Amino acid sequence: MAETLHGKANAKVNLGLMVRSRGADGFHSIFSVVQSISWSDELWLAASDDDDFRVEGMTPQEDNLAWLAVKAVREAVESSQPIALRLEKQVPIAAGLGGGSADAAAGLGMAARFFGFPQESLSDLAGEMGADVPFCLTGGLAQIEGRGEQVTPQDPLAEDYALAIVVPPVELPTADVYAEWDRLNEPSGPVVPESALPPSLRRFQPLRNDLAPAAHSLAPLVSEWQDELMSLWDRPVMMTGSGPSLYGFFLDVDEAGAALESLPAGSRAYRVAGPVARGWEMSSGTLAGPN
Repeated sequence: MAETLHGKANAKVNLGLMVRSRGADGFHSIFSVVQSISWSDELWLAASDDDDFRVEGMTPQEDNLAWLAVKAVREAVESSQPIALRLEKQVPIAAGLGGGSADAAAGLGMAARFFGFPQESLSDLAGEMGADVPFCLTGGLAQIEGRGEQVTPQDPLAEDYALAIVVPPVELPTADVYAEWDRLNEPSGPVVPESALPPSLRRFQPLRNDLAPAAHSLAPLVSEWQDELMSLWDRPVMMTGSGPSLYGFFLDVDEAGAALESLPAGSRAYRVAGPVARGWEMSSGTLAGPN
C-alpha cells in the first residue's frame, strides 16, 4: 500500500491584535501576539489515480485553502501526479480561529514531504495564501506584524493556562469586520487587565483586540455572549481574530472544562484547549488513507 501522510492543523487564538490604518495597497497592517492551540483539523494525503478532494464536516470546494496549498506545491515541483486529499473539519469556519489558514499550512507541509519540496522554501507560498498562513506554518507562540508575513517566534512556550473557548452562533467574514472597523473610525479594543493574564503572558502587555468593537457592531450577539460569559466565569473574556470566538484564561484544563459546563444554549461550538508548540504536525506510514 502506498504511503499516506496524516497531519493535524492546529487552530490559533490572538492573545492581542492591534490594527493600523488601511495602507495605500488597500490592506491593514497589524501587530499581534498569537498562540497555536490544541483544537485541530485532520488531513490525509496520498497518491491517487485521479485528483480527489473530500471534506468531512463541510462541502468541499475548489478554493479550499488546504486543496489549493497541496496543488501549489505540486505546481512548484512541476509534477503531474494525481493526489487524494481528505480533510476532516473540526475547527469552525469564519470564527477567528484560523482553521482555514492552519489547513493551508498543513497542506503545504504535507505536500512538501510528499513531493520532495524543501520545507524551508514554503514561506513564499504561505505568504501568497493568506495573512495567517505564515504563522500557522511555524506555530507556537509568536508575534506577527505587517500583513502577517513577519513572524517572530517567542520562547518559552506558555504552559501556565488553559482556555475555555466558545463560538457564538454567528459567522463573521474577516473582510467585513475590517471594513466595519474602517467605518467606525478605527477604534481600539479594551485592554485586558494584567491581573487577568497568566504570568507567562504579562510581558506582552498591553493586550487588546482592536477588531472587537467592529465585530460587536456587525453582530451585537457577540457582545451579548461576551457579557454573559464574563458574568458566568467572573473574569474578562476576550475575542480572537475577527471573531466571533470568545475565550477566557483558566489555571488548567479541569477548571476550563468546569467553566464550559454552564454555557447558555445555542453556541456553534465550544472547546477546552491548551497552547501547543506547532501550527501543524505530521505522521506517516501505511495508514487508512482518504476515503
